[in-house]
Amino acid sequence: MLEFRKATEQDIDGVAVIYDAVHTEEENGRTTTGWRREIYPLRETAVQGVKDGDLFVLEVDGKVAATAKINQEQVPIYADGEWEYPAEPSEVMVLHTLAVLPSEMGKSYGPAFVDYYEKYALQHGCPYLRMDTNERNVKARKLYKKLGYKEIGILPCKFNGIPGVNLVLLEKKL
Repeated sequence: MLEFRKATEQDIDGVAVIYDAVHTEEENGRTTTGWRREIYPLRETAVQGVKDGDLFVLEVDGKVAATAKINQEQVPIYADGEWEYPAEPSEVMVLHTLAVLPSEMGKSYGPAFVDYYEKYALQHGCPYLRMDTNERNVKARKLYKKLGYKEIGILPCKFNGIPGVNLVLLEKKL
């Protein structure tokens, strides 16, 4: 059974395992997220997400299988985006750092998490959805397109401490 919920301190180890496994997949050339083990995301990313109350997990049979942050914090580079829907900040929900445990890939947990995010946004009065991904993350870009997200631009930046990122901005109106 799939259970989406806010992460607690007890979930930090499970989230850190996901980040570590994704970094290992990246380092071994089996995925391309553009994340860097020594920079982002780190265990501290999960700790801060729990403190902020915006880290969520997908638990499957008692095990954390996926994680993401959901909040209304648009990262600074978003101000340079040419958004199709010029929404008030209070109307926008943002999905950050979606990660699925690599051993759980292929079970549609990514799309399920995005579906949860969309429902969460509506419950909180936010019909405008925004997110981003690294231009190199072809799998995520295909998934988001399939789920109805539109790429509105690619902006070069230093993102989450990682230099030389071409950040793809995505949006969707519910």
